[in-house]
Amino acid sequence: MMTTATRNEQYTAMHVTEPVLFLALELSEKTWKLGFTTGHGQQPRDRSIPARDQARLLHEVAQAKRRFGLPETAPVVSGYEAGREGFWLHRFVRAHGITNHVVDSSSIGVNRRKRRAKSDGLDVRKLLTMLIRSHHGERGVWRVVNVPSDRGGGPAPSAP
Repeated sequence: MMTTATRNEQYTAMHVTEPVLFLALELSEKTWKLGFTTGHGQQPRDRSIPARDQARLLHEVAQAKRRFGLPETAPVVSGYEAGREGFWLHRFVRAHGITNHVVDSSSIGVNRRKRRAKSDGLDVRKLLTMLIRSHHGERGVWRVVNVPSDRGGGPAPSAP
């Protein structure tokens, strides 16, 4: 006969998931804004890096894992709006073991009734929230862009 405590322990063991680092990227011509968190209610870690600085991006991911007390092997789930960078960044982060979502910017809703300040910080936080919701299985959060296969399009742009 199984007791309530045994059932609860089994349920907990089955549903324990490895902690995830969420990364939202707001890409602009000269700088990229990065937002990191481990979930809802966690104060995001915001960082700015020079645009297309691949080494710095990977360094900031490692720093965020340390800051949030995650193991080096913790999975990273990232997302950014489709735009000027094309798909090289998607391929780069995927090659480094990061699950990435390129999002159709027109699918990210904006409350038209409220006056809203436009800033990269607000966008990164909104992307983080949507990324977490999508990762946890909520459907219809946004539309993910179908990334075309890489046909030898050359190396990623180097940092300035």
